[in-house]
Amino acid sequence: MGVLNASVWFGAAIFFTIAVGPAFFTSEMTQLLGKPRAGAAAQLILGRYFALHFWCGLIALGHLMLGWLYSGKPAERWLLSIVTAGIILGSLGGGWLLPKMSQLHAAKYNLRSTPAMREASGRSFRAWHGVSQGINLFALIGLGCYFWRIMNPPDAPFFVSANKFRS
Repeated sequence: MGVLNASVWFGAAIFFTIAVGPAFFTSEMTQLLGKPRAGAAAQLILGRYFALHFWCGLIALGHLMLGWLYSGKPAERWLLSIVTAGIILGSLGGGWLLPKMSQLHAAKYNLRSTPAMREASGRSFRAWHGVSQGINLFALIGLGCYFWRIMNPPDAPFFVSANKFRS
């Protein structure tokens, strides 16, 4: 279960970052939908992306906790930190960052607002988009480390030896 979850989590993050996200801003997509609608469609998908981070993080946390209960050996702190960061990033991204960026995107393309307001919204949106990309890069590095550890567990025996139990 842990390997499947880590594979889905890391694979989806790579696929979204390399293929899905940039696809909304190709010339074909902006011709088909128009730039404002392509950005709005990307934000809809981004909401699902943050939900994926949240749920895969919860599954990973449950997997680590069950491994601790089963073996009696606590999970490594850095691994717990990565999983917890994934849950927090998914929650903050979907609950705070995405609504803020959606509001700025709507203000940037609102024809009723003044050009100065649209320009200010565009600058602010670009700044927050840069923050979002930085967080995504940080998450990808962390997920890569998590995936590597799940695929290459430590060589220590999984079960507690019988010699440890004394009466």
